[in-house]
Amino acid sequence: MTVDNTRLDAMVERLRCQGHRISPQRLEILRELAGSPDHPSAEALHRRLLARFPAMSLATVYKTIAALKQCGEILELQFSDRDNRYDAIRPTPHPHCICLECGAVTDPPAPDMERFVASLVASSGYAISSHRLDFFGLCPRCRKKRGI
Repeated sequence: MTVDNTRLDAMVERLRCQGHRISPQRLEILRELAGSPDHPSAEALHRRLLARFPAMSLATVYKTIAALKQCGEILELQFSDRDNRYDAIRPTPHPHCICLECGAVTDPPAPDMERFVASLVASSGYAISSHRLDFFGLCPRCRKKRGI
């Protein structure tokens, strides 16, 4: 896992400015999020960290995620049939590809996204504060397993 230290430092600084204490457990949660391009769920994040912090509770992970959401430092992807997933690498709205079989979440390249949103604002008259654009299908690994 490659951690983006600039992103990690920004999350730490924002939490500190909001009055949150940065415990060793919280720092490790932030470090894991800053290096996780797979958009982990809170439960997956907790499982990853248990080897290093066996006494860490799932509540600690959820409290850290809640603090990051409050500061605007994490993007939450809510699903009706799966656990919510979290993106701290790119905490602003952007498109996602989501596998219907294994649940993998990836960030496709979308170079014209900002221009698309600006065009939508201009043509609709809406003051858009957020957006979500998801593409659903089978990831390459699941396609290969199916022989597709």
